[in-house]
Amino acid sequence: MDDSHQPYPMAAAPSDSIGRLAELISGDPANRLDADMKHVLDRLGEIGARPLEMLTPDAARRQPRAAEAIAAILGQQSRERPDDGVAVEDIAVAGADGELPARLYRPAGLLSRLNPMVLYFHGGGFVTGDLDSHDASARALARRTGAIVMSLAYRLAPEHKFPAAHDDAWAAWRWLADNAGKLAGDPRRLAVAGEDAGGNLAAYVALTARDARGVQPVHQLLIHPIAGGDLATPSYGEMLRARPIGLPAMRWRYRHLFEDEAGLADSRIDLVSRDDLAGVAPATVVLAEIDPLRSEGEAFAEALEAAGVPVNCWTYHGVTQGFFGLGLVVTKALFAQSDAADALSKAFTPKRQG
Repeated sequence: MDDSHQPYPMAAAPSDSIGRLAELISGDPANRLDADMKHVLDRLGEIGARPLEMLTPDAARRQPRAAEAIAAILGQQSRERPDDGVAVEDIAVAGADGELPARLYRPAGLLSRLNPMVLYFHGGGFVTGDLDSHDASARALARRTGAIVMSLAYRLAPEHKFPAAHDDAWAAWRWLADNAGKLAGDPRRLAVAGEDAGGNLAAYVALTARDARGVQPVHQLLIHPIAGGDLATPSYGEMLRARPIGLPAMRWRYRHLFEDEAGLADSRIDLVSRDDLAGVAPATVVLAEIDPLRSEGEAFAEALEAAGVPVNCWTYHGVTQGFFGLGLVVTKALFAQSDAADALSKAFTPKRQG
C-alpha cells in the first residue's frame, strides 16, 4: 500500500548489538508472559493483527485491536460484557488548531456539581489509537474513581508531526479548566492521565500547568509513559522481539512522529533528562514488565522523587504495553486499575485542616 507520509530513515544503531546481547541474557520476552496476557496476544494474532513495523500508519489503524481480541475471548467463554453503569457522551473541545473530538465518561452516583475530573490521553505512540481503542481504560478510571473522565482524540502523526499532539493536549487542558463547572466538574479537582504517548502528554500538561501558574492538576497518572529518548536502555535491549510493542515498533512510531532523530532529545519527549521537575503535580507511574518503555518509566519516577515530587511507581509482571484496559480478561490489569484509582481518589479527597 502507498504511504503518502514517508518517514525519515533510521539506520541500524549500536543499540541493536547491545540489544541482541541483552536479549540473549534475559531470554525471549514471550516466555515471561502470564497466562492471561498470552491469551490476549495469541487471540490478537489469530484475528489478523500484524507487527506495526510491517504496516503503514493507515493499515496499522485499521488492523484488529485488543478490544476485538477481548470480545472474541468473551465469546469463546460465553460471557457477556458487563454493564459498568458509565454513561458516555461524545463532545467537541478546543484543540490547538480547531475543534477536536472528545468523549465524556460519567459514572453512576455523580453529584449535580463539583465532581472530580480526569483528562485522559489515549495510547498508540502518537501514530495510532483513538477514543475507541482505549475506551476500556477511560471507562475503568471513571467507574473506579467516581470521577468524570474526558478522553481526547488529539492529532496523530505522520499527518500531524510533533509537537501537534502536545499543543492539543495543552489546549484541551485549558479548555477543561475553563469549562469544568459547566460539565458538573470541580476545577479544583482536576487530574491528568494517559498511556504511553498519552502518559507523555499527561506529564507535559502537568509541567506546563506548573509553569503557567494557572489551574494545576492534583495528580498525574502515567501508564507506561514515553519519558525518554534513549533507545539503548535495558528494557529496550530486552524487548527486541516483544509483542505487541518492541524496539522495532517504537522506532516505527518515532520515524513517523519526528522530522528527524533530533526530536527524541526534545525536552517534551525526553522527560528523564529534565532538571526542572520540582513542584510538578504528584505522580503515579504504572509500568508493564514486558515493555521497552519500562526503564525510562523507572528513571522518570526516580527523577521525580529526586526533585521532591511525591510519586508511586508500580511494575506489573508478565504483562505488556497496552495491558491497562484489558481488565475483563487480564487479572493484572484489574490490579493496576485498582491501584491507579486509589491514588487518584486520594488526590481528589480534600485535605483536612488542622
